[in-house]
Amino acid sequence: MRTTLRLRLGNALSIDRSLRARLPLLTGEPIRLLRGRGLRDRYGAVHAGSFLRQRRIEFDCSAAEFPRVLVHELFHFVWLRLGNPRRRSYERLLRCELAGRARGELGWSADWRKRELAAADIRQRSRRWREYCCESFCDSAACFYSGIERHEEFTLAKRYRRARAGWFAEIAGAGPLSI
Repeated sequence: MRTTLRLRLGNALSIDRSLRARLPLLTGEPIRLLRGRGLRDRYGAVHAGSFLRQRRIEFDCSAAEFPRVLVHELFHFVWLRLGNPRRRSYERLLRCELAGRARGELGWSADWRKRELAAADIRQRSRRWREYCCESFCDSAACFYSGIERHEEFTLAKRYRRARAGWFAEIAGAGPLSI
């Protein structure tokens, strides 16, 4: 049975009500949130890591960064269950940005991946392209729903940011997002 977002908090983590209120309706089984130390992925140190199959997120970030990082990680669960038509729609949005020579991103995880893309990655929908799309999606959600208005990592031009915000409003308005 699916219910609205339920998070199991551990290790002194807390989420304020205003953050929950900003999120679109998310439904699914509970996700455990835990503090971790020295988190790394194959590229180096990270603020958090999502373990999708275990329905767990571990954090190693400051309290100030926590809302942005939490939303980013929650949206990895959304991306997984978003479905190919919506993922492809988001890819088309990113392709239009790239065709317009949009620079910048809404978080470092998407930004460095964007800079590493080659034309062949986009054409062939390579793993590098698909990872960029996922990280861009999660960084964008963090920008729009975390409540953080300005951040040094929010470098995408406003016209592209508005287009992404419109895309997110459309999918959030279509009903609950599955996590």
